[in-house]
Amino acid sequence: MSAVPLVLLAGMNCTADLWAGCGLDDALTPELTEESIDAQVEHLLDTLPPTFVLGGLSLGAIVAMALIARAPSRVAGLCLVSTNAKAPTDEQRRSWRGWIDRLDRGESARSLQESIIDALLTPRIVVDRPDLVARTAAMGESTGAEALRAQLSMQATRTDQRPGLRAVRVPTLVVSGAHDTVCPPSFHVEIANEVRGARVVSLDAGHLLPLVQPAAFGALVRSWRDRRLSPAGSAAYVSGP
Repeated sequence: MSAVPLVLLAGMNCTADLWAGCGLDDALTPELTEESIDAQVEHLLDTLPPTFVLGGLSLGAIVAMALIARAPSRVAGLCLVSTNAKAPTDEQRRSWRGWIDRLDRGESARSLQESIIDALLTPRIVVDRPDLVARTAAMGESTGAEALRAQLSMQATRTDQRPGLRAVRVPTLVVSGAHDTVCPPSFHVEIANEVRGARVVSLDAGHLLPLVQPAAFGALVRSWRDRRLSPAGSAAYVSGP
């Protein structure tokens, strides 16, 4: 196993419970609490170990892409899950402002999470797995209005990460949910095409794929981490095409 620590950044309105059951219990799981991508990256660089493997889901992966662009020497490997490297659309910006307005009117982070539960889990999982519905709603409750408001502000500071991805020179794993309507598999193929040597994998899940497929996701990350980030694996990667 790699001795380099693993850092996992959860998505908006999510907590470290996103990774529970994945067998990645050694991971550091800092929260996203700043109001801009730049401020969040700065905070992480100030508080994380000198070198680490960096993974993230959705907004967490967007922060990860910004961090490796800012400080590539700090990141030994990159895992991007259920995410989007492109700049926000006008529709997304309107949606985030709408959520801030709803928070200002007293709506809870849990209620907002529940309002998009089908998109986060897929309608089939919502029917078949009430336990995952409860965990997803509970993550919103644990996040709370203040942190969610900061994350919504952070979303609005996103920029196109694709130019930075072209400079990535560490082992990179890109994972999508086959049924994700928020960040569909095509987004992940596009990301992988920007990163030399990246591996792209799709799992049978929606947006919050580690919650739905913890065993498969955890095994995938552990295998990639151990194989590609061992001394032999890293050497093979660097010398490859």
